[in-house]
Amino acid sequence: MAKENNPNPNKFKVSPWLIYTAILLIFLFISFITGGSSLNEPGQLTSSKFNDYLEKGQIEKVIVYNKTEAEVFLNAAAMKDAVHKKVSKDVFDRPNKGPHYTFDIGNDQIFQNKLEKAVAEGKLKDFNFLPKNNWSDILISLLPIIIIIAVWIFIMRKMSGGGAGGGGQIFNIGKSKAKLFDEKTDIKTTFKDVAGLEGAKEEIQEIVEFLKNPEKYTNLGGKIPKGALLVGPPGTGKTLLAKAVAGEAQVPFFSLSGSDFVEMFVGVGASRVRDLFKQAKEKSPAIIFIDEIDAVGRARGKSNMSGGNDERENTLNQLLTEMDGFGTNSNVIVLAATNRADVLDKALMRAGRFDRQIFVDLPDIRERAEIFKVHLAPLKKVEGLDTEFLAKQTPGFSGADIANVCNEAALIAARNNKTAVDKQDFLDAVDRIVGGLEKKNKIVTPDEKKAIAIHEAGHATVSWMLEHAAPLIKVTIVPRGQSLGAAWYLPEERLIVRPDQMLDEMCATMGGRAAEKVTFNRISTGALSDLEKVTKQARAMVTIYGLNDKIGNVTYYDSTGQSEYNFSKPYSEETARVIDEEISLLIESQYQRAIQILEENKDKLNQLANILIEKEVIFKDDLEAIFGKRTFDKNLEEVVS
Repeated sequence: MAKENNPNPNKFKVSPWLIYTAILLIFLFISFITGGSSLNEPGQLTSSKFNDYLEKGQIEKVIVYNKTEAEVFLNAAAMKDAVHKKVSKDVFDRPNKGPHYTFDIGNDQIFQNKLEKAVAEGKLKDFNFLPKNNWSDILISLLPIIIIIAVWIFIMRKMSGGGAGGGGQIFNIGKSKAKLFDEKTDIKTTFKDVAGLEGAKEEIQEIVEFLKNPEKYTNLGGKIPKGALLVGPPGTGKTLLAKAVAGEAQVPFFSLSGSDFVEMFVGVGASRVRDLFKQAKEKSPAIIFIDEIDAVGRARGKSNMSGGNDERENTLNQLLTEMDGFGTNSNVIVLAATNRADVLDKALMRAGRFDRQIFVDLPDIRERAEIFKVHLAPLKKVEGLDTEFLAKQTPGFSGADIANVCNEAALIAARNNKTAVDKQDFLDAVDRIVGGLEKKNKIVTPDEKKAIAIHEAGHATVSWMLEHAAPLIKVTIVPRGQSLGAAWYLPEERLIVRPDQMLDEMCATMGGRAAEKVTFNRISTGALSDLEKVTKQARAMVTIYGLNDKIGNVTYYDSTGQSEYNFSKPYSEETARVIDEEISLLIESQYQRAIQILEENKDKLNQLANILIEKEVIFKDDLEAIFGKRTFDKNLEEVVS
């Protein structure tokens, strides 16, 4: 199996040290083939000494190169003479095979006559005149230049990221960095791996079908859409959908991120856009997928500021031209994904560039159950695990969150030495992700523990008594994450929310501080997160949803996201004062309402707090034992908030 996953398991990697060793060996080799001059340097002779050695019969042979340079080889008897001690041994203390001496001759004809006479007299064994090959000298002289060029190329490849194709080399910096997936690439993700998202999958599948069978649509006069924009919160599966397209489509699929167009050099982004579409046209029909397109597609500003902003705008302008300009991109479809569609340029969003905007929303309870089935498949789980129950426990969770829940549950089960993942492991995983890690060793004084118990019991009591508040499923006073206590609720998943429902939720949120006031007649800092939540809700009622009678049916919400660039508020100072008063009035009225409810049920509040102090964790059954069943209970989807 390992060999199948890795086609080149024994791929040899060149080390810089290997290159340095090879260069050194080349130097040594050249030194040896040129006579070992660097190791055994022959002695220099004068003409008079040569004549003396020749007369004594100490020379065995002479070789003359190019009629100018003579190499002298001594005989065995001469090697024993102390005069020749320096040249008798080589550097390894072995007998030197020669040449032992060299010297420059004058007239070659006179020198040849002298050698012939010595041979005739028996004083010289042999001599020869040869032409000398100078290729080794030429190679030695060129070798430093070759080494410098090789080192320079090596450094350039390292600086450019190892010489990877398509933008890896420094001379190809304007090339696209898109990764190509085609029928030769092993992409295992398919639409079967994408659970939920039925509407988005249908639109994406249709785009793949366009490219597989275009005649089915063009025969009726229709045109293939040029682009589709996947929009939605993080973790909902936008990139996963694109991976499924790469796995399903039988056409080339170019994948890259919006930040891949960005570079420190001017003009590189536009150049990469041109090269990307050029490659796609050559391989059409093809799909281009740009993830996080808001990195280059952000709305162009009206100011004349220069710098990096101009470079980004140049890249966007080139992208707009390539998607729908004078040039035609036949059978090239652009997919893009972003969770910041509000900041994209209007020219990029128009029909003809992105013909379709596919909203990938957070999954509902049915889709969450399907996503759980996908992520539970590789886990060793107990028999009969209820995925519907798990879906109810995870409201507002994205696909990435659900994958994290499954992984955390497996880790928790392994930590507890279980052989299979069970229901409790998943509940603990949800608690871990929502509330944070339990801190059982955190030091809490008895007074603080009682205050925390009263606070959490206040939340539970008020939420149980209000019709539209989410009923409680679990309360704990074990410190978890940044909080000293936590409560889990069963909210109804609503598509629209009415004012009475928002007010009941605000009242339940203020139940913790109200319980402290009713019981101790003083309040603490433990309600920070509650105050933050209720203030956001009240501000939304007044300034966004138009649910306040005094402000009226007015909203100051800007869905385009451009309001953050304005230097002035969209309302007057008088209206700002009224907004602040109405927000404060809403919060205080629900605070007093919570106090009234808790005053009427003070005994039950204290009874619930005592159970919480004793057990540290209480469930819905404990509340029913104290308060009885809720009279206005509806068929709520039991999910955790």
